[in-house]
This record gives sequence, C-alpha cells and structure tokens, in this order.
Amino acid sequence: MAIDSNRLAGVAYITVDGVQYMLAGDLSYSTSLIERKTLTGQDGVHGFSEMPHSGFISGTLRDAGNLSVSSFNAMQSVSVLIELANGKRVTGARMWCVDAQEVKTVEGTFEVKFEGRQVQEI
Repeated sequence: MAIDSNRLAGVAYITVDGVQYMLAGDLSYSTSLIERKTLTGQDGVHGFSEMPHSGFISGTLRDAGNLSVSSFNAMQSVSVLIELANGKRVTGARMWCVDAQEVKTVEGTFEVKFEGRQVQEI
C-alpha cells in the first residue's frame, strides 16, 4: 500500500492468517487492555472499578461466491492484520471470532469480530 502523508482515512485492508478478504466497511479496533467504570452513589462519585478488557478487530466483509462464511465461526487461533490509509498496521495474534455471522443479502455483507488478549498498533 502506497502511503500518502496527507491521507488520514479511507482505504483499508484486512487479512486473516495471510488471506485477504473483501472489506466492505466499518473496520474498527481496540488496543485497550483495561476498562474502567465510574462508581457513583447517592452521595456522589466514589471512584472507579477496573477490569481486564480484550482487544478486538471488527469489520463488515463482502460475501464472495467462493467464500465459506461458516469458516469464520470456526476460527479460534488466528492472526489478524489490518492496514489503514494513514500507514498504520494493527495486528492481533491467537484471536478468536466471536458472534454468529449473519449475511445480509441485499449488499452481500456480514460482520465479523475477532477478540484476543492483545491487539497492537505498529
């Protein structure tokens, strides 16, 4: 992917275990390892709680004729790489696919979400 220093958003790619899939849109990711929630009571703010948070990579893919959508449901320990328009690469190792995939036939799309212990920006 050629990098234009002025391009910040737009074109993106997703690869799972070295196979690139058609990305229709809605690509998102989280590298956060901690989730905090504010704890309040009737008398005011008490502080916060902190829990581990799994990183994720998700997006809307296009259902190609030679693609087995059910194969995503079976993915349990895969490497996911996304490449963004600004040149950033985001990786996740030993990720698993969550949720059941549902194909929307009007646009031929389905959503996938991979979660794992660590997602890193490169």
